[in-house]
Amino acid sequence: MIHHISKASFAYFVPFMLVLALAGCGSSEKSADDDKNALDGPGEVVSVYKANCVSCHGTGLQGRVGPATDLRKVGVRMSAADIAQQIEEGEGSMPAFKERLSAEEIAGLSEWLAGKK
Repeated sequence: MIHHISKASFAYFVPFMLVLALAGCGSSEKSADDDKNALDGPGEVVSVYKANCVSCHGTGLQGRVGPATDLRKVGVRMSAADIAQQIEEGEGSMPAFKERLSAEEIAGLSEWLAGKK
């Protein structure tokens, strides 16, 4: 059975399909390169981050446990001292890391994260 589409229906159908096809363009999804760039920094600091922080804060600092865990611009809202205190003592659902990380590791993480602006 063959169906014929009127010219008027076709005139609405084509633009609709074009808009639908273009809707996926310009996605706000981050690429693997963006995640890699977010973790640019001294190797030892990035290693400490990957071993202790990535499960909640994500591979690209984007946060995995709600907006408060997004660290991509943490340096805008917190100083290195504030970040170090939060790492050491924890807050809310974040555990304290003063028993797990050395003072040097905490200092390295806090300075590195404070530069994320």
